[in-house]
Amino acid sequence: MKLTLFDLDGTLLPGDSDHAFGEFLVTHGGVDGEAFRRRNDAFFADYQAGRLDIHAYVDFITADWRTRPADEVKALSRRYIDEVIRPMLRPQAIELVERHRRAGDLMALVTATNDFVTRPIAALFGFDVLIATELERDAAGRPSGAIRGVPAFREGKVTRVHDWLASRGQRLADFERSTFYSDSTNDLPLLEQVSHPVATNPGAALERIARERGWTVLKLFP
Repeated sequence: MKLTLFDLDGTLLPGDSDHAFGEFLVTHGGVDGEAFRRRNDAFFADYQAGRLDIHAYVDFITADWRTRPADEVKALSRRYIDEVIRPMLRPQAIELVERHRRAGDLMALVTATNDFVTRPIAALFGFDVLIATELERDAAGRPSGAIRGVPAFREGKVTRVHDWLASRGQRLADFERSTFYSDSTNDLPLLEQVSHPVATNPGAALERIARERGWTVLKLFP
């Protein structure tokens, strides 16, 4: 059996769904526009620089909507998917996922972005397995602003993938081929674990590392 893992933002999407959700909140009210945008941009810069405090970011990005009524939150999510994410979908990314699905690979979407934002995106790509940063929720399902368990970020992605495989009675070494597609140096810990790392739409730093190490470089988007 073959295992294929996909990062989301910058890899299957030509943009960042987490940062874009923050922008969506600005344009649809409910937050202090300019102040919120500055903080959202600062967190995104920290992510790109590999120094993101993901716990602080999750508290920030959920603060506006986590106290809203459930029906309003569902409507917000649907509108975000329709207005922001669907226009980001690219046929070459969809075909990449479909090619591995047709080959019978065991697949998962592995993303640092929280599960509220990414669960409907995973569904758009047809993923049965989503490994995302999970929001801590109360008995009524309302997020607290904290993260439940290990965030799927940097080394946490490795932990979460190993935990998922263990729940299936499997290990990474059991697969004849394991592939991970990612655009970011934040994902080096998991890229270094698989047998076939693919630097996908990589930033300059990851592309340099990939070429030095002889990894495949794939550019899905112009």
